Formats: sequence, C-alpha cells, structure tokens
Amino acid sequence: MSWNPALSPGCPDTVGVDAIETLIIPRARDIGGFEVRRALPAPKRQMVGPFIFFDQAGPAEFLTGQGIDVRPHPHIGLGTVTYLYRGDFHHRDSLGSDQIIHPGALNWMVAGRGVTHSERTSDAARQGPHSLFGIQTWVALPEGVEDMAPMFEHHAKEALPLIEADGVALRLILGNAYGERAPGRVFSEMFYADAVLEPDARLPLPDDHEDRGIYVTDGSVTIAGQDFEAGRMMVFRPGDAITVGAGPQGARLMLLGGATLGGPRYIWWNFVASSQERIEAAKADWRKARWGAGLFDLPPDDRAEFIPLPG
Repeated sequence: MSWNPALSPGCPDTVGVDAIETLIIPRARDIGGFEVRRALPAPKRQMVGPFIFFDQAGPAEFLTGQGIDVRPHPHIGLGTVTYLYRGDFHHRDSLGSDQIIHPGALNWMVAGRGVTHSERTSDAARQGPHSLFGIQTWVALPEGVEDMAPMFEHHAKEALPLIEADGVALRLILGNAYGERAPGRVFSEMFYADAVLEPDARLPLPDDHEDRGIYVTDGSVTIAGQDFEAGRMMVFRPGDAITVGAGPQGARLMLLGGATLGGPRYIWWNFVASSQERIEAAKADWRKARWGAGLFDLPPDDRAEFIPLPG
C-alpha cells in the first residue's frame, strides 16, 4: 500500500524542540533474571492516549533449554498487546486460548472484568540457542467497558496493514492511521504501529489523533534538529505537525497514541481501573484463589503454578 496522498508532500518539520512535551528515559526492571526497560507509566506521564504501560523486553540471548516463564497472573481493566521482533512466546489464558506468538503478529487480550494468562518461551525455541526482543504494552479501557467479558484475538503478520513508501515500511498493529485500520477490535480511538525507516528517511506522524508518541527501538532519529538514540520515548504536543527523520543507520520505531480517556487510572501490580475499589476487589479475589468461582480462573493447560499477590 502507499501512503495517504495527503501525507506525502512536504513532510512538515517547522516545529521547535518544545513540541516534545515529555522525554522519557525507560527504567530498567528485573522480572526474575530477565531485564526489561519500562517507559510507561513514567513519573511525568502516566499514559499516551490509552496506553498506560510500555515495556521493552530484550534483546536477550538464551542457551539451549533456557527461556522466559511468566507464570499465570491476573489482569483487569486493560488490553495487553504482545508484539515481537525476534523469538516467540507461548500464550495461554483462562479463556482457553493457546497461541504461539511469532514476530510481526498481534496478540491482543482484553481483560475486562478479569482474565489470567501466562507467557512462556515455546518448547520448540528451547531446542537450541535463541533470542528474544519485543514490546509489551497495556491499553487502559474506557469506563463503559471496564467490566466487559474478557476476549482474545490473534492476527498473523500478513493480516496487519503494511504501508510502504519513500524508505519507510510501517505495519499498523492496532487502531487507525494513515487511512488504514488494523483488524483488532478496539474500544477507543488509538493507533499503534511498527515503523522501519531506511537511513535519512522521513516519516510524518498521524495528525488525526489527540495524543502521539514514539519509542525508538533501534538506530536514531532527528526531531526538530535534535537527535535521539534508541531507548527513548518522546510524547508530542497535541496539534503540531511532526516529522521524524531517521539517522545515518536508519531507525525502528513504535508509534502510539490516540484519544485521552475520561480521567486518570489507578494502577497496581497487573490491575488497571478507574476506581480504587475495583483494584481492591481484584486483589481480594486473586488472594482467595477461588479458580472459576470468582473473577479469575487459571489457563486450562497451565494450572500447576501461578504468581501470588505481591506483599
């Protein structure tokens, strides 16, 4: 596909560096022998549009037999997006979903009132040395659907819109941008995309969304004459025409944003909600471990262990 013709000419870049409302340098976190870099939530920015959590996992290398084992754990009030550049994950959830996630595909699990899932390196990957590199994000749900029934969707790489032009290849993962719409069901206006830019290529950001941000996963970019290396998230002032230029080695970016929600969100452990009462109810239910009799159950084929409530 080609770009929306309205975006091709000009690539406006007349803004100053003050168009960057927030610059976020992710914090390193250990999740059991494996380091992630967390950009959201940040001290100065809880969300970008509805995106409330953003982790870079890897890049990491594993020996034969090794891998990641994120045991069954609960969520409420959000949708999880797992998107990989390298490696795989075996996703299983309390809805009965059983899916291997491969690079470029979308795994989209909406927790609603409550769901449990696990993500582990597949048995096939553990048969030899392998690597893992990807992004996991959470999308906070609008108040009207926080208590919806949980759901799961998987869309293969080939099902996601691919937009190519002028040294840019952009895959739309969720939402709508550049005249295209991704197949996943969403509950508020948003966009989420993986963009690969050749050296010195230029990419205008969507101008039809309130909140917009980018995260540089590889290479470097120039915005308003200032350079930014990999591992930086920039959130932009609403309404400005922004163009991102790739550095001399090219760049890979995650673009994210959308409409802001009606109010702030409470976030505790794996729970997101518009009220503290919802958080407390979820904590109490997980602590009781009444599988199938309360808010939560365990994945049918991954019930031997689970992550206990912190504290």
